[in-house]
Order: sequence, then structure tokens, then C-alpha cells
Amino acid sequence: FAGCFLLHPWLGWLAVAGGAVILGLTALAERRSRLTAAAQQASGLSRQMIAEASRRNAEALAAMGMGAAFESRWREISRRHIGDWLAGADAIGGLGAFAKIFRMILQSAVLGLGAYLAIHGEISGGAMIAASILTARALAPIEIAVAHWKGFVGAREGLKRLRQVLDAPALAMRERTALPQPRHELAAEGLLVAAPGQQAPILQGVSLKLEAGQGLGIIGPSASGKSTLVRALVGVWRPLKGTVRLDGAELDQWNRSELGQHIGYLPQDIELFDGTVAENIARFQAAASDEAIIAAARAAGAHELILKFENGYDTRIGEGGSILSGGQRQRIALARALFGDPFLVVLDEPNSNLDHDGDEALTVAVRGIRARGGIVIVVTHRPTAIAGVDQIALIAEGRIQAFGPREEILQRVLKQGGLASVQRQTVAS
Repeated sequence: FAGCFLLHPWLGWLAVAGGAVILGLTALAERRSRLTAAAQQASGLSRQMIAEASRRNAEALAAMGMGAAFESRWREISRRHIGDWLAGADAIGGLGAFAKIFRMILQSAVLGLGAYLAIHGEISGGAMIAASILTARALAPIEIAVAHWKGFVGAREGLKRLRQVLDAPALAMRERTALPQPRHELAAEGLLVAAPGQQAPILQGVSLKLEAGQGLGIIGPSASGKSTLVRALVGVWRPLKGTVRLDGAELDQWNRSELGQHIGYLPQDIELFDGTVAENIARFQAAASDEAIIAAARAAGAHELILKFENGYDTRIGEGGSILSGGQRQRIALARALFGDPFLVVLDEPNSNLDHDGDEALTVAVRGIRARGGIVIVVTHRPTAIAGVDQIALIAEGRIQAFGPREEILQRVLKQGGLASVQRQTVAS
């Protein structure tokens, strides 16, 4: 800029004015980028929260066929996130392009002003060319900074998106023949089950069969394989050997989303999702009717409890159901498991956080499932949870040690010293 002033003050002031305009564009780009970055961060955080919630609740999502609903939510938020990023890129890129065009216009203006001054004999023709070159050199660092800033922001956001895409789990979708709704039986034959990625079996040679209208209580000491068994029964864990069948069809023959409509699953580690009570009960199915949601809540004995919330069924419960107590989360998760009257309902420690009223509601729910012709399986350490079942399976050391009518098995447990400790543990709990 000093060189331009040495050639002629008018040229110097023109270069300074042009530089001020480009600096103003830089400041505007900074302001616009902050606004778009805030929007990108908010939408990116929402997407990350859904991914994390899906990871924590992978069992419930897989068992109850909620994958499609959450994939839809993921896609919607991803589109919003990409839109926020494109808005930011357009803002920065547009201002950068305008700065470049303005710099070229300014060079032409300097040449025009230099020609005017040369015609009037105030500078020479060489000084006119020198002024244009000096102006370009003076404004080049500012223009390069704006251009490189845009490229840096774009590369950084692009890398972030690429990592998110590469880290996202791929869901293999295969078209399968639609099978009729199961109505008759659940059968497991010779199950050998290990934790995913492991070869050491947790369950060995487990077989059982339940007819429509039956309820099974699974008891046994800790780490005996109770939760492993129900994970295999709902298809969350694939057995190393053996089969699980609904009405004669192996679980692999079902489309996962369709199978999920026939299964209700309450895992031991309860996780709800950021959304309303109604959305959580409906498994985030957009087409779910209010009648079906309320029916599920009534079946779980949670309708009156939900009505006491500030906004009833429309109350937002926060990530993981953070505004709810443990008992409230368990009742709503039970309603989610009962949504749509699934044929098979599996409840893993469903009353760990329930009070007396909650225990009674659980018993009523179990009996209601049986009365409508469903099958219910309850894993528990507390005797109150098995009040509504008619069958008992005692699991120890990865095998079913006893299976049969509830009263018969409980009497056998009490008589056999080797298994009495299991019953004492159950009653004490």
C-alpha cells in the first residue's frame, strides 16, 4: 500500500479502500461461518446421540424390529446435517469467490485511475502498470487467506463426515418371503450359545418348547446363562449350534423388521430414547395409532402413571429417559415391549426397579399376554415376577436343570439340597 501512495495518493487510497472492503468480506465470512458452524454442531450432535443410543440399545432395536424406524430418524437428521454443512460451504465459498472477483475489479479500477492520471501527466505509463501490480500484491495475502480458510473448513468438515460414514454400522438388508404371523409355538433345539466374537459356550444343549398361552419363568444363579438364553430366543445372539423356531420357521427366515413386530423384549439394561413417551412406546413407528399406544400402556399398567406426567404421553423424557425414575423407565419399557400385542414377549429382570404396585401390574401384564394367546418368558431372581407364569425352567452351569409346571419345579427345588441354594437366593432377592 505504501508503494501505491508513493506513486500517487489517489492510487494509495483506492488500494486501501479495496483492502478494507475485502477485510469486511472476511469479517462477514467469519460471522456467517460461526452461525453455520453452530447449526452443523447441533445437527451433528443430534446424529451422534441417535448413533450412541442405537449402539447402547442394539439388543432392543434388533429384537423388536425398531431398526427401520431409527434408520429413518438417522437419515432425516443426516439430511439436516448435510444441509447445514452445505449452507456453511455456500456462504464461505460465495464470499471467497466475491472477494476474488472484487480484487480483479479493483485491479481494473487501479488501471483505469492510473490511465486517467497518466493522460493528465501526473504519473507515467510505467507507474500505472506498477500501481496495478502493487495493488494486486497488497491484496493477494488477504485473498489467499480467505480462499485457504474456505478450503480448510471444507476439508475439515468433509473428513468429519467421511469418518462418520465409515464408522456407521452397515445393515445388510435382504428381501425375504413374508411369513404369516406366528400363533402357535416357540421351540428351541440343542442351543449352543456363546457371546458374540467368542467361542467358549455359555449355554450348552438347551432345548425347550412353549405353546401359545403359556408363560415360562427362568430362574437360576447369577452368570448361569439366563440372559444369554433369552437373547438367543429373540434373535439378538446367533447360536453356534441349534435352532430357534416360531411356528416351525427359524428366526433367520424372517425379515428382521417383520419379526420385530411379533416380539416384545425388555432387556436387563433398560434404555429409552430421546423423544416423547408415546414415541418410545410406539417404537418410533410414525404410523402408530394413539389407540395402540394407550392400549400398550394400559396392558403394562402404566396409563395412569403416564397421565401424571406434565404433558402426559407427549412428555419428552430426554436421552436415556433421564427425567424418569428407574421404576418409571421400567414401566414404559414394559409398555414398549407389549406394543402391538406381540406373540412372543421376553422380559429380562422386569421388576428390578418396581414397587408393590409395579409388581402387581407386571403380573397382570403377564397373565394378559397368556390370555390373548401369546407366549411370555420372564427371567428373574424375585418370586413375585413368576406369579403369572405356569412353567419354570431352572438354569445352572449353562444347562436347563429342571423344566416343567411351576409348582412341581419349585417343590423339586425345595427338596433337592443341591438346588436349594438357588431357591434361597431367589427368595432372598
